[in-house]
Amino acid sequence: MSGIILVPKHANPFESSRRLAEDGTEYWSSRDLSAILGYADYRNFEQAIVRAKEACTKSGHRIQDHFGDSTDMIDLGKGAQRQIPLVFLSRYACYLVVQNADPSKPIVAAGQTYFAVQTRRQELADEGRLDEDHESRMRLQLREEMRRHNTALASAAKDAGVIDPLDYAIFQNHGYQGLYGGLTMRDIHTRKKLKKSQQILDRMGSTELAANLFRATQAEDKIRREKITGKDRANRAHHEVGKKVRQTIAELGGTMPENLPTVDSIKKLESTGRKKELS
Repeated sequence: MSGIILVPKHANPFESSRRLAEDGTEYWSSRDLSAILGYADYRNFEQAIVRAKEACTKSGHRIQDHFGDSTDMIDLGKGAQRQIPLVFLSRYACYLVVQNADPSKPIVAAGQTYFAVQTRRQELADEGRLDEDHESRMRLQLREEMRRHNTALASAAKDAGVIDPLDYAIFQNHGYQGLYGGLTMRDIHTRKKLKKSQQILDRMGSTELAANLFRATQAEDKIRREKITGKDRANRAHHEVGKKVRQTIAELGGTMPENLPTVDSIKKLESTGRKKELS
């Protein structure tokens, strides 16, 4: 990609490292991103890129549209240089890489880059440039990941001492309250005008699902990493994570999850997908 233009400095390090090609295409260098995410050894970061490419393929996208393998020259001193590998990443590629990065690193856990992607996607949706099929694929993928990670979160909570169904419901409420500015699951149902039988997660668009997925993955990681025990401590941890995700959305100028629109049940999409597989 020739004609590199560095975007002026921004409070968000992810945005400050964004580059523009001569044609206006935005992209990031994997070397810059690895440094932002706190990787001292780039070889470790390359594993996240490999997993991100696999996720890209599974989500129905072409790797070459989002990942551009390249090289760069670095100075070694006394006029010597060495060639090093790097990858040019689209914003979507950055999202996938961060999803597969080390969650114990603070900036990864904060989710700044993750929600920068979601903010950008919302901008594209507002401009009418995000097609329905792509949104449907994203919803299906994120909802399936949400099921998996909710199971993992429930397991972590159980190990921490959240065993009874009622206690787990309270634990889940703490996470929602952190992310939704104090709203409980019941409050969210009311605000979104959902029926009692309708699941909140089934009526979320991809942006809202993404926020909740990040809440779930980071809550599980925090509980296990800090070896949290006791219902009260687990509840506080879940609330703290939800609140941190909300804070990140606010810092990036994103729409708060309670203000995002309710969409048709994802069960319709899943049913349509099964019919296509059988046809």
